[in-house]
Amino acid sequence: MKRMISLRDERVKEKDRAKAPVKKKEDPSAIKEREVPQHPSCLFFQYNTQLGPPYHILVDTNFINFSIKAKLDLVQSMMDCLYAKCIPCITDCVMGEIEKLGQKYRVALRIAKDPRFERLPCMHKGTYADDCLVQRVTQHKCYIVATVDKELKRRIRKIPGVPIMYISRHRYNIERMPDDYGAPRF
Repeated sequence: MKRMISLRDERVKEKDRAKAPVKKKEDPSAIKEREVPQHPSCLFFQYNTQLGPPYHILVDTNFINFSIKAKLDLVQSMMDCLYAKCIPCITDCVMGEIEKLGQKYRVALRIAKDPRFERLPCMHKGTYADDCLVQRVTQHKCYIVATVDKELKRRIRKIPGVPIMYISRHRYNIERMPDDYGAPRF
């Protein structure tokens, strides 16, 4: 049984004895202020001039795993999807995430260490790959993000001018790619 300390007890400080101030209810018709990140005007209407062949594609951990399950060669399937040369890029955080998965995902680790993949060093603290990918795409709009993760897709859709590559029906598809680049529409 818990014992409660009385407000009159000498261990309770004077400022804690005072009642908490009553919060006023917010007016629903009042204008709410919030901070919205400013995006460059060149990225409206999903037109990003920094995208172009050879495409640099940031690969997520689950994209590699689902590619193995669907028996797809990563680089060849990317080229088939975009009709151009593709350079898959993998960050240190994604590599660390694959290494943490252990022996069960050794095939994914071997694919990630392929010399055709470009390694991108991470300078930030922590190894959470989703935050790393979102931060890198926000800073540099020259990447396509390859992921199957719904939560990561939702976060990237909020960033204008960043296409998303995903897997459906045992092939790669691309979402939000500008029409100028000739990517297939499904």
